[in-house]
Amino acid sequence: MPMPTHPFFRGLSPTLHISHRGGSLLAPENTLAAFRMAVERYHTRMLETDVHLTRDGELVVAHDATLERCTNGRGAIADHTLAELQRLDAGHCFTRDGGRTYPFRGQGVRIPSLREALRAFPGLHFNIEVKPDVPGIEDAFFQVLREEGALERACVGSELDEVGERLARVMPDACHFYPRDALAAFVLAVRAGEPPPEDPRYTVLDMPLYFGDMRLVDEALLRAVDAHGKWLNVWTVDAPDEMRQLVSEGVGGIMTDRPDLLRQVLDERQNPR
Repeated sequence: MPMPTHPFFRGLSPTLHISHRGGSLLAPENTLAAFRMAVERYHTRMLETDVHLTRDGELVVAHDATLERCTNGRGAIADHTLAELQRLDAGHCFTRDGGRTYPFRGQGVRIPSLREALRAFPGLHFNIEVKPDVPGIEDAFFQVLREEGALERACVGSELDEVGERLARVMPDACHFYPRDALAAFVLAVRAGEPPPEDPRYTVLDMPLYFGDMRLVDEALLRAVDAHGKWLNVWTVDAPDEMRQLVSEGVGGIMTDRPDLLRQVLDERQNPR
């Protein structure tokens, strides 16, 4: 895969080890505990994560808009201050064995702010999705990245096209991934044998490997990605055989909830027996 020219890609090469929410099958997702495990134990090259805006205008790292699935709290993140959120136990609900044990419960695992995450891993690349469509969230997000000196090591965007477009307007020099409708237009055009729409705002295709039973990543898509100077990351891949095939196909990065398995696959390729 030819490298895009954006500064975000300096020092990176396929196939990237990307830990989805830090590796959510191994540790409480979107927490510093998960991020540290991915970085220190499995040598991830990029952390994939999500952000929400708190009641007092801070950005926190979390996937869900609500607290129940991952913490001992209740209600919407947007209805709480940062201080209130950080009193919750973000390891409370995590289990690897169907609820028999909760190894991170009561261990001081908190919901981190975006600033905390960026500061904890100052040399690491991030793929960050802005989740809610809240007026002004793009400005708050840009401010944090700028103040933390993280603009060149963050690929940013939103599933929502309107939010993705606002992010592109506010930070045009950042690396952006395609929002949902623009991504679909690119992929569908390629599958129809047509040239995909030109859109210089977006450089990275973060996309699922399958749509239903249909495998979306194929030779035609990879050729189109290369020809248009784009980059392709595939999510969320936890099966080693699929990982091996994607590496052999030359995708830019693999997002996984099992950073341990992806590390094994990448190490196999680097050190064949």
